[in-house]
Amino acid sequence: MSASDKQLLNDRLEALYLGADRFFKRKFERPTLTFRRSGRHAGTAFLQQNRINLHPVLFAHNREAYFSDVLPHEISHLLVYQLYGRVKPHGKEWQAMMREVFNCAPETRHEFDLSPLNIPSVRYRCDCGDVDLSIRRHNAVVRSQRQYQCRKCRQVLQQVA
Repeated sequence: MSASDKQLLNDRLEALYLGADRFFKRKFERPTLTFRRSGRHAGTAFLQQNRINLHPVLFAHNREAYFSDVLPHEISHLLVYQLYGRVKPHGKEWQAMMREVFNCAPETRHEFDLSPLNIPSVRYRCDCGDVDLSIRRHNAVVRSQRQYQCRKCRQVLQQVA
């Protein structure tokens, strides 16, 4: 990730925090931004460390979404923790923060293409179409420890032969 990309993200972070400062009429401590691969997570907020980690590969392929959605999402987690303590991660406080402070839809999952990550997976299927399960989840299915359902149609996923 280039130094200019990091600076753009830090500038956006500062702009979002200035908006939160105005909204709550107080100054929040700015978090540290780190850039490490983190599985399939676009971003992760570390509440007690006041740190946000962003996935550099996903950023490279989804730049605009990081500025408009991912940063507000992770900042909302940090602000909710600082204001309310431990509450549900995507609960009413977080949703209100996303809507009222950042004027963003409170989405909890990204729809980014994960193929640039080259994560090994196993293809499963339901009536909606194909779904890739991680090796860990596939192994749990093979060992009869778990069954996974489609998020849309709720049908149990079946491995593609």
